[in-house]
Amino acid sequence: MSNKLFRGFAVGLALLVILLSPACRTTKKKKPVVTPTDTSMTAPDISVTAAPPDQTIKVDTQPADFVQDTRPTSEELPRDAEALNRYVADRRLVRDAFFGYNESALNADGQAAMQATAEWLRATPQYNILIEGHTDERGTGQYNLALGDRRANIAREYLSGLGINSARMRTVSYGEERPFEQGQNDAAWAQNRRAHIVVVGSNQ
Repeated sequence: MSNKLFRGFAVGLALLVILLSPACRTTKKKKPVVTPTDTSMTAPDISVTAAPPDQTIKVDTQPADFVQDTRPTSEELPRDAEALNRYVADRRLVRDAFFGYNESALNADGQAAMQATAEWLRATPQYNILIEGHTDERGTGQYNLALGDRRANIAREYLSGLGINSARMRTVSYGEERPFEQGQNDAAWAQNRRAHIVVVGSNQ
């Protein structure tokens, strides 16, 4: 055999050995398997647990310096009827309505007086009132009784329009018979032309 042929045969044999070698075979790489016992590879515990009951955040709906209003719903009023009427009159809680000569319509001052009276009556629903109609001495007795009646009833109607129950109010006319001021002059007569409010008792 010639040297050229021998070298060719040797090169071919070497290539064949290389190709059949296990190191040249391509195999799929396997992923590493993590066994359950390998605790170093487990994920950290990040679960969220509820706060214990004593750590629950409470929202206080009232400020720390809140003071509860404990004021009574009504004033302590005198039990005696005469003392009671002085009490409410002195404090202008109950007011009379005054009228012009020969008039029975409420003017602005008379309406304001009835509004103040209605406010007190709403705050003290346990009381009733008597509305007295009064006139000055001019005119006949019969005429003045009728005029006093109109004045008492116009005051009652106005109070009723402000929400005061009519069952809590009675009217009476005294005409010129019970003057508040003695005298035959305009100042005295002006004081005697009125619808006078009297607190008469309790409906309880």
